Amino acid sequence: MVVIQLEETEQNNVNHSKPATETSTAAVNADGNREVSDGFETASDGELGSDDDKENGASTLGKEHEEQKQGQEQQKEQHQKQQEVEQGQEQQEEHHQKQQELEQEQGIPPKSDSSEDVVKDEESKQKALEQANDAKLEGNKLFGDGNYEEALFKYELALQVAPEMPSSAELRSICHSNRGVCFLKLGKYDDTVKECTKALELNPIYIKALVRKGEAHEKLEHFEEAIADMKKILEVDPSNDQARKSIRRLEPLAEQKREKMKEEMIGKLKEMGNSLLGRFGMSTDNFKAVKDPNTGSYSVSFQR
Repeated sequence: MVVIQLEETEQNNVNHSKPATETSTAAVNADGNREVSDGFETASDGELGSDDDKENGASTLGKEHEEQKQGQEQQKEQHQKQQEVEQGQEQQEEHHQKQQELEQEQGIPPKSDSSEDVVKDEESKQKALEQANDAKLEGNKLFGDGNYEEALFKYELALQVAPEMPSSAELRSICHSNRGVCFLKLGKYDDTVKECTKALELNPIYIKALVRKGEAHEKLEHFEEAIADMKKILEVDPSNDQARKSIRRLEPLAEQKREKMKEEMIGKLKEMGNSLLGRFGMSTDNFKAVKDPNTGSYSVSFQR
């Protein structure tokens, strides 16, 4: 009796433990159909990653590498463009500097980039031109009163104030000519010629300057030069009878001066000849110069 009871007890124990195993197996199968653990620790599927995840990771790394490479190329290209821009700016600056040097050599005033500066510069020049004209008018009044030295100062002041620009050329020409006539009144004829020459450089057809220059040349006995001045007046104004009369009056004076210069030259040659011929017991008295009335030339004959 005892034996049978033990066997039944063992069988019952076995039967009672079996459902637990089945329940555990069913539970495992219900959780994602996983297999029963064999006793070793393994990584989960999420930790290992599938083959698709590996491929995606490799693709991502390749894309990042490609983007990095493209970024480097873009930076390199941008750096190269920046260098080209800097080189272009340097070339422009160098060209601008050379242009400025060339303008300075040619006497061209530098240009202003500001329109306001241009306007101010024009206003300043216009104001200076007005001041110069006022000084010239004061000089005219002083000249009319016979104050030639003071008039000279006013005309010089006008020339210093007047800007050297095309619109002031006429004013400066008049001031030089007026200074010329002041010197003419003071008997400084060389200075008259100089001032009138400056006036004619600014205005080549300025008749008053030509007249005053011609008068100064006549006072200096530069008759040929005075005739040239009068002929220039006739080129500008063919109807100028005064210039024509002056030419007729000056031509005989010019001829007389030429004859006088010839005689002086012959006298100097005689002195030189006597110093040389004296060594041979001769003198220029042994030579006679005869003038040809038709040609005005001289012929020399030897006499013992």
